[in-house]
Amino acid sequence: MSVMENKIAVLKETPNCPNLRTLFLSRNKLKAISGGFFQCMPHLSVLDLSTNYELRALPKGISELISLECLDLSWTGIEELPIELKSLTKLKLLDLSCMFNLRKIPQHLISCFSKLQIFRILTYSKDYPNEDNVLSGGNEKLIEELKGLQRLDTLRIQIKSMFCLERLLSFNLFRCWTQALELGDFRESEVLNVLCLENLERLQTLHISNCKSIKEIKMEKLHSLVSSSTNYTSYFHTLSQVRIFCCDNLRDITWLILAPNLRTLSVIACGKMEEILSEGKLGEVAGVIGISDPKPFLKLETLSLQLLLKLKSIYWDALPFPCLKLIHILKCKELKKLPLDSNSAKGNQLRIEGSKGWWSTVEWENKATQDVFLPSFK
Repeated sequence: MSVMENKIAVLKETPNCPNLRTLFLSRNKLKAISGGFFQCMPHLSVLDLSTNYELRALPKGISELISLECLDLSWTGIEELPIELKSLTKLKLLDLSCMFNLRKIPQHLISCFSKLQIFRILTYSKDYPNEDNVLSGGNEKLIEELKGLQRLDTLRIQIKSMFCLERLLSFNLFRCWTQALELGDFRESEVLNVLCLENLERLQTLHISNCKSIKEIKMEKLHSLVSSSTNYTSYFHTLSQVRIFCCDNLRDITWLILAPNLRTLSVIACGKMEEILSEGKLGEVAGVIGISDPKPFLKLETLSLQLLLKLKSIYWDALPFPCLKLIHILKCKELKKLPLDSNSAKGNQLRIEGSKGWWSTVEWENKATQDVFLPSFK
């Protein structure tokens, strides 16, 4: 049964659906679910409540769903996971992405889901002190509970401290599980050695946000982790999406040259960012990957640069950008030149978005080539 996008606000009945297997309730206007709503759905295996921003709580009656295997609570306003979820012992997927009101997950709840295969969590970064709460202490408690889930094979998680990151990287299974990682609110570290993440075998998405203390992202080989046979293609070869947000002291992100399959790059509100890729650090990169002239962004499709008030350069020379479809620039007043020429993005419909004032100051070759450059003023 799918009743998505129906503006449903309250579920107060007790429907008798003994054979119902799947129920989609996403993108409604749910505010409340009665305690008896799930009472007569003994075989329900998939429940999607996602994108109901005003839903603040789950009913205790959700414990009746003993056959449930997939539970999607992403983009809801739920503030606390009820301990009654313990009865959902068949759960294989639990999605807690973008639950920015979530303040508490009872301790020993996640570890009850012994069959869990897919777990995603992204919450507001504030720390909620509570002895019976795995969200307290920078997610260290949550990592400890996840270590006991032997069937887990897909993980999206937020890391808030270097200690927590080291704990995650010390456990071999996390290296195989982690597909998406957010590093947020690092406050004690001025330098991040990005090669500590190189052994995350399935990492596809990396977000670095609100790391106001980090001044530099280095690329130093870790001899305990990197073998002498490591080559360019083995570094971050699965990484396809990177988002850097509110890292106030970061001046460049040259390490991205180690991600040959990057498809989407967003850099937002980094007040001291001067270069995306630094020519001065090219030698450092060449020493790591053993290539004197690496070609960046060969798979890049979308580049978004916003609120970078000191940004002067994306790259010091023109790039081919064989896959590029969109460049979005917002409030980057010092950026006077794009790394494009008449050979860039050949065969693609490349769209460049930016403010009219910024557009008039930008230089490149062959501006009139309309099949390549299609400006859209906002």
